[in-house]
Amino acid sequence: MSKSRREIPIPAYPIIETHFHLDMLKTASREDVVLKTEAHKIEKMITISTSPNNLDEVIAISKTFPQIYCTQGLHPHEGKEWNDEVKAHVIANLKNPENKKIVAVGEIGLDYYYSKSPRDEQIKAFEEQMQIAVDFNLPVVIHTRDADEDTIAVLKNFSTTLKRKGVIHSFTSGLGLAQFCLDEGFYIGFNGIITFKNAENVRDALRITPIERVLLETDSPFLTPDPYRGVENAPYYLPFIAEKIAEVKGIALDDVLTKAYTNSVDLFHF
Repeated sequence: MSKSRREIPIPAYPIIETHFHLDMLKTASREDVVLKTEAHKIEKMITISTSPNNLDEVIAISKTFPQIYCTQGLHPHEGKEWNDEVKAHVIANLKNPENKKIVAVGEIGLDYYYSKSPRDEQIKAFEEQMQIAVDFNLPVVIHTRDADEDTIAVLKNFSTTLKRKGVIHSFTSGLGLAQFCLDEGFYIGFNGIITFKNAENVRDALRITPIERVLLETDSPFLTPDPYRGVENAPYYLPFIAEKIAEVKGIALDDVLTKAYTNSVDLFHF
């Protein structure tokens, strides 16, 4: 293997993958991905719901693999699909005592970069899902892109009622949103983007984020970190992300691993 494609490190401490999409991986079987991930000391994983089509699928995955947990929610791209029927489906899944491994409401939020759903429908879906998180005392997993102002406005409306807060995942927004979310008690999720040459804005956000508020994620199968860009992403690439976080923040890798692990447990209550 070339130096640029060095072997994936096996970390000294376990890692929790806080955001990936097992149902979307294509180049290997789910079983193979999970086995290889375990071999690299990724102890727990959260596979994320994004649409009406995979609300039940992520729950089924969580029941198949002991180390995998899941969420319930619609991505902002799917905001136009949010309606009373889908809302009832999410609530029914959350109420079902057999679904013990649902740890958050998400992936919810706003995406004005692609605007695959009208903004008013994105906001409505975001607000109603935030209220569901309040009602079930769950944290939220938030996607926000090119929507800093409206994201802040929605979060302010739930500032006192959303007790367990959540994570702004795959952070690529401005420092103003980062600081607002940190002040509100949210965590910030960092993934392979921090290894990209043109992502200095993301590294700037990491620099102002206390390590006590950092979560590790891959968002796989997307956003594969260097040195494996160009192949499908998977949770076993998390050690490269942890290494880059340690480098950018100028702290020991062991501190990144242990703090991020504790942060994940504190937020998601595994």
